[in-house]
This record gives sequence, structure tokens and C-alpha cells, in this order.
Amino acid sequence: MVSIKVTILGKQFPLKVKDDEVENMRRIAEFVDEKFRLYRRELTNQPESTIMVLASLSIAEEMFSLRQQANEASVDEEELFGEVNERLQELISEIG
Repeated sequence: MVSIKVTILGKQFPLKVKDDEVENMRRIAEFVDEKFRLYRRELTNQPESTIMVLASLSIAEEMFSLRQQANEASVDEEELFGEVNERLQELISEIG
């Protein structure tokens, strides 16, 4: 484990991450920081806690959408392989 510091909304946060996760964690922190800053620019009259919650919900929505797309793609692949397998069985039966 290695200790790193990331900055979000001008505040530093110390984190302990695996050696091979340092760059990925830095990119994640930059993404979160950008999202928070975007919401802060758009919602100038809201408290920081509200901005963070709304930005977090937006990030979670993106993640859930991508996860759903991945699951749907996975199901499509399974269906495709099933159809290919059935067709191969039919061809083998016709040959034999």
C-alpha cells in the first residue's frame, strides 16, 4: 500500500491504495473533482453539501447506466452464442 493525496474542491484527502492503483485513483479523483466543480458553477446558491450529493448522484447514475449497458451486451452475447450453437447442432445433424 502506498499513501497518496488527492484534491477535490480544493481540499486534500489522504488515501491508501495499492501500488498498481495509484494512477487510476488519481484519475478517479480528477473526474470527481471536475463533476463537483461543474455542479458548483451551475448551482451557485446551494451549500457545498448539496452540490456534492447532486454530483455524486450524477456519477452514480452514469455508473448504473454503464453497468446496465454492459449487462445487456452480455445477455446479447449469450443469446447469440446460443443461436450459433443451435445452428451448429442442426448442421451437424444434417451432415450426419
